[in-house]
Amino acid sequence: MNDIRLGVIGLGMRSDLGELAHRPGSGSLVAAVCDRDPRALAHAEERFGARVRTTTDHHELFDAGLDGVFVLTPDHTHEQIGLDFLAAGIPVFLDKPMAITTEGCDRLLEAAREHRTPLYVGHNMRHAPVVVAMRELITRGAIGEVKAVWCRHFVGNGGDYYFKDWHADRRNTTGLLLQKGAHDIDVIHWLAGAYTRRVNAMGALTLYGGLGSRRDRSGERMIDWLSAENWPPLSQTGLAPVVDVEDLSMMQMELDNGVFASYQQCHYAPDNWRNYTVIGTEGRLENFGDTEGAEVRVWNRRSEYRAEADLVVRVHTPPGTHGGADPALVAEFLEFVREGGATVTSPVAAREAVAAGYAATMSLRDGGKAVDVDPVDPKVTAYFEHDQK
Repeated sequence: MNDIRLGVIGLGMRSDLGELAHRPGSGSLVAAVCDRDPRALAHAEERFGARVRTTTDHHELFDAGLDGVFVLTPDHTHEQIGLDFLAAGIPVFLDKPMAITTEGCDRLLEAAREHRTPLYVGHNMRHAPVVVAMRELITRGAIGEVKAVWCRHFVGNGGDYYFKDWHADRRNTTGLLLQKGAHDIDVIHWLAGAYTRRVNAMGALTLYGGLGSRRDRSGERMIDWLSAENWPPLSQTGLAPVVDVEDLSMMQMELDNGVFASYQQCHYAPDNWRNYTVIGTEGRLENFGDTEGAEVRVWNRRSEYRAEADLVVRVHTPPGTHGGADPALVAEFLEFVREGGATVTSPVAAREAVAAGYAATMSLRDGGKAVDVDPVDPKVTAYFEHDQK
């Protein structure tokens, strides 16, 4: 098998996906990288070999003979970089969220269709073992027909993850209900088998906005300041110069198949995990934990409160980042570049997650009024369901 040649745009925290794909002699290699920070480029050779091409301008990679490219830059840059590579005919792995507005996502989908360039969006949670386990239980009818999905997201590392760099500025993300929530909204859609068509939301900057310690962290990465000792949240120091995204938010969704769903997100919880509850016509399931040792429990009998479930599925987490989801995600993208075919992730679903999160953020900032979410153009949906495969 000849190695496919890959590019990596953005050498920040998510560039570990490029390292997973760099297997010279085993099917794929990173041939070129791009980052605006020369300090990041200085380490490219030790990460990807002496022959890796480096540049600060992604346009210079159009003639690098690439078979695919990972776009792993800050969220607000995804759209334009993605459009450029799609127009150049180079298959694109676009990290989530694919864009920070619904319109931006639609432009990307239309560009992929117009240029007939493969587009893949990195929703790695569709490969997370606990999510896969819940999906399989639902698919085989363990709780009957799904009627409600609830997700509580405890972002215990929120102060370090999202309030000390570009994430804290809504110009770069729209808001964390979209940026962080896109993962969970996509999972909710996947478990429910439908997309959101109406939302309302509430939330605010309830804690971090009152902290006066600010610092420009240009040239730093999150691992430089992440520490379990940064606790309690009110003791955090060195927040980003601009902090104007919400740290507490909650949204409600009406899906196009009649399922109702809710999503809550808190960035100063003491623990760091997601809890999903799915209720159907014949029972309820819920995950306890979302990494190694997690369980999915199912209740099918009528009763008062009881901790003992009728079915317990213990979830094994394989090696690799994000509970083994990232290696599976990269493997799927590489196979998609080589062979095409159906994938677990979906560009249309990725757009629908952003659209719901974007509409919810607009609702949150406008008194919580309900907002309708328009579907993807049917011609575009048909392309991704049939032609791209």
